[in-house]
Amino acid sequence: MTNNSADHHPGNSVAEGSHEGDFGCSVVDLRSLMELRSSEAVTRINDTYGGVQNICKRLKTSPVEGLSGNPADLEKRRQVFGQNFIPPKKAKTFLQLVWEALQDVTLIILEIAAIISLGLSFYHPPGGDNERDLLPADGILIQGNDLKIDESSLTGESDHVKKSLEKDPMLLSGTHVMEGSGRMVVTAVGINSQTGIIFTLLGAGEGEEEKKAKKAKTQDGVALEIQPLKSQEGVENEEKEKKKVKVPKKEKSVLQGKLTRLAVQIGKAGLIMSAITVIILVLYFVIDTFGVQGRSWLAECTPIYIQYFVKFFIIGVTVLVVAVPEGLPLAVTISLAYSVKKMMKDNNLVRHLDACETMGNATAICSDKTGTLTMNRMTVVQAYVGDTHYRQIPDPEAIIPKILDLIVNGVAINSAYTSKILPPEKEGGLPRQVGNKTECSLLGFVLDLKQDYQAVRSEVPEEKLYKVYTFNSVRKSMSTVLKNPDGSFRMYSKGASEIILRKCTKILDKNGEARVFKVKDRDEMVKKVIEPMACHGLRTISLAFRDFPAGVEPDWDSENEILTDLTSIAVVGIEDPVRPEVPEAIQKCQRAGITVRMVTGDNINTARAIATKCGILLPGEDFLCLEGKEFNRLIRNEKGEVEQEQLDKIWPKLRVLARSSPTDKHTLVKGIIDSTVGEQRQVVAVTGDGTNDGPALKKADVGFAMGIAGTDVAKEASDIILTDDNFTSIVKAVMWGRNVYDSISKFLQFQLTVNIVAVIVAFTGACITQDSPLKAVQMLWVNLIMDTFASLALATEPPSESLLLRRPYGRNKPLISRTMMKNILGHGVYQLTIIFTLLFAGEKFFDIDSGRNTPLHSPPTEHYTIVFNTFVMMQLFNEINARKIHGERNVFEAIFRNPIFCTVVLGTFVSQIIIVEFGGKPFSCSGLTLSQWFWCIFIGVGELLWGQLICSIPNNQLKFLKEAGHGTTKEDIQDEELPEGLDEIDHAEMELRRGQILWFRGLNRIQTQIKVVNAFRSSLYEGLEKPESRSSIHNFMTHPEFILEEDEPQTSFVDTICILVCLPYSRVPLKVHLICNCIWILFKLYV
Repeated sequence: MTNNSADHHPGNSVAEGSHEGDFGCSVVDLRSLMELRSSEAVTRINDTYGGVQNICKRLKTSPVEGLSGNPADLEKRRQVFGQNFIPPKKAKTFLQLVWEALQDVTLIILEIAAIISLGLSFYHPPGGDNERDLLPADGILIQGNDLKIDESSLTGESDHVKKSLEKDPMLLSGTHVMEGSGRMVVTAVGINSQTGIIFTLLGAGEGEEEKKAKKAKTQDGVALEIQPLKSQEGVENEEKEKKKVKVPKKEKSVLQGKLTRLAVQIGKAGLIMSAITVIILVLYFVIDTFGVQGRSWLAECTPIYIQYFVKFFIIGVTVLVVAVPEGLPLAVTISLAYSVKKMMKDNNLVRHLDACETMGNATAICSDKTGTLTMNRMTVVQAYVGDTHYRQIPDPEAIIPKILDLIVNGVAINSAYTSKILPPEKEGGLPRQVGNKTECSLLGFVLDLKQDYQAVRSEVPEEKLYKVYTFNSVRKSMSTVLKNPDGSFRMYSKGASEIILRKCTKILDKNGEARVFKVKDRDEMVKKVIEPMACHGLRTISLAFRDFPAGVEPDWDSENEILTDLTSIAVVGIEDPVRPEVPEAIQKCQRAGITVRMVTGDNINTARAIATKCGILLPGEDFLCLEGKEFNRLIRNEKGEVEQEQLDKIWPKLRVLARSSPTDKHTLVKGIIDSTVGEQRQVVAVTGDGTNDGPALKKADVGFAMGIAGTDVAKEASDIILTDDNFTSIVKAVMWGRNVYDSISKFLQFQLTVNIVAVIVAFTGACITQDSPLKAVQMLWVNLIMDTFASLALATEPPSESLLLRRPYGRNKPLISRTMMKNILGHGVYQLTIIFTLLFAGEKFFDIDSGRNTPLHSPPTEHYTIVFNTFVMMQLFNEINARKIHGERNVFEAIFRNPIFCTVVLGTFVSQIIIVEFGGKPFSCSGLTLSQWFWCIFIGVGELLWGQLICSIPNNQLKFLKEAGHGTTKEDIQDEELPEGLDEIDHAEMELRRGQILWFRGLNRIQTQIKVVNAFRSSLYEGLEKPESRSSIHNFMTHPEFILEEDEPQTSFVDTICILVCLPYSRVPLKVHLICNCIWILFKLYV
């Protein structure tokens, strides 16, 4: 339906209007057209649109001149077809990040995590310089000359695709023009292009497009296979879009899952201990007061009873607050933030914080070959010249000048002049290869022979080339003809050795003279030279030449007659060399219990050779090397469906998957992750660089995208970007990830020891002495030590190579090992023994007054100050013990490598001195003598000696100890329908959220009780006089008469101190809120 108005204005502009009707094609029509390929696309263009020229006419553009550039016309086209811009994924707002932080187990707002996450979410990796022409939009070829496109970034296919009007005219954005030239009409831009559609599927461009894309999810939770081709699978998926699909829940990360479950368990235990404490205190008070003493409930004594119950409630809350390990998320965040910053120096750009610690648990790595394990620069490593097979690059003097000149001219002239070797960008770097990789390897060979190919090209510029037979898949060779001044011709040829040698009738000997090259000689050369090179994974390229005499000019169009009777100059073996550091890195992975698999699109012989050089394949090992077709045949049933049971028989022994598609990679990764065979579930890391690697990168526990060779889609789908595309950087990520895991375990061991001791002391002391030996403000300081300071100290330990000497923890390995449990309980026993000894016999040992059963408003005692000070000293020295969690004896090893740890320990010690000596009543402390200080420190140092004793106890003698903090097992995962757009949920969160509701209700009730007590207190002071000489509630109850007092209550100095103490601790709003309000109630009632 061509618009006639096109005849009244230039064909490459459009009249004023605002509807798609002004054009003969809609956006939807063009999008559906671009989803077709090859002959199907040609048929649709001809049948529906009447050819490419008619499409140009409908779009009102000139096939020669393009658009007119009229601003009004361009604006209208933007309104109809959209802009050539793919909007980035909408970043989460700060409030959203804060809200997510509130969902944590202990409801801690970690602002540093929000800032880091927000900063990373706005990061856009810089794009590298590209020497090739990048297609900016989708379009249809109008005219082309030997046009070849590299579509590997979109389809994963490494072979260049030839484009022509007759067979395949469809050009896609994001692909690169490798050879030839052409002109196209643009049919889709921005989010309507094929690359834009894929970006939308991966979360870019929030809006209607994304909402539609989010519905397109398969049952494994990833976007539909990135193949915008019309196929039966695509049709079926479109049908499924209309139905609601069930998306199995995906764990956020291995460590987070374990921490969540452990925190819920500890929270329950703390709640039970808190409730028991309150119940025992209330029962003891009621039985003693109304049973043993036989008192009756007097209405005028009701305020006193309420004060008692409030005190019991505060003690119970103190026990609960101490029991909850609120410092865990802070320790995780500090450790992750510290690691992320350091990992950037190791060429790991972390996009998702949790990927850092997940990598520490990795049990398998599925790696690409090109650019990751290899250098991504083809290089000549062997040569056969003059009857001699050189296993390394020969010395130029070993080759006679005549042959050397033929090699230099044959390579310099018979290569595309766009292929060249440029100086390195950085000093000390490798020269840059620009253009065809194979030709660059030959040019590099010339440079290695100390020759200058550029001088030859300057002498023979492109316009002097008489005839060029370009390389194609049919010829598998390239030939260039030069006309000599005497009228004769010389032709240089290069190509696959099996093709060139078959056309050679002569070969140059060691003297540079041509001798007859018979079939028998060729067969012998194949056996002794070509096959040994191929066994080492080398591609063999043969160089040859032919001279044509002057006189009658040959018929250059008769290729069969021209490309024959050649003289062989040399045969070279080229390869993409393995990075020098990769074999050692893979050896480290294997020693660390990580299986490395190579997944490549290369042929199986090359893949096997490279895998052997890397150390992926070891001599005598029972392994599998499969091609993609064979792999699919073994794992799929008659219907073409993947069977997990069959896959479980393959993947444990699979080491190399060659000739594989991105779909094969995704199938392998999903199968390994979902597998339940073996002792533990697998944690899989994957590398990828192409657009079609997106699904595998998203499915993997950790996805690594290539920072240099990777496409934007791959980077968007990844968790970590390797800025140097180097496998060694992955090993460094493993080391940092394990360090994060160990740092959290160290902190957990330390904090749980403090928790257990503090809870038991508070519980037992309250039940026996009717008061907690550790006061609320002291408990706040202890919490500060074991939360913030310990997080800083233990979460910033630098990693060491020893982390790679043990196997990964795995997905369902318990977070608290038997060794850690031994340390926690062992040090707990020591601390409890000391504390209870000091509590009930300390006054006799130090010859001081007892602090037990003191009057309510009496000044702080030396007795309880020694208990508090000794408790803190033991935590301080136990913090040094906590640096080792695997039974190591030397707890001081590399302690000075962590200046933060040293600063925290020293700073805490100095702060403790200030609090004890100058804290006074606000901290319930009394100054100690030098002798008492030495005893406190001596008992603290005893923690180090006790730690050595604990290390001497073998674990097998403590079988009664249970491990804790197990990960989520497959049996725990239930299939439930999730709301649309919900990507991942931690398996313990449902139970956790129920607990959070109770927390919030409890907080509201506490606030209500505060208001009630405050109101009651106000009325109490209005109607009652302050009792005189009533030093305790016990004394007060023996004199129940009241005296009126009209003075208004004044804000005390203690109120101000409490606020000043609590303000710096605003990192944990919940805990401070509870403690401060409890302290406030206590002092408001008692002061």
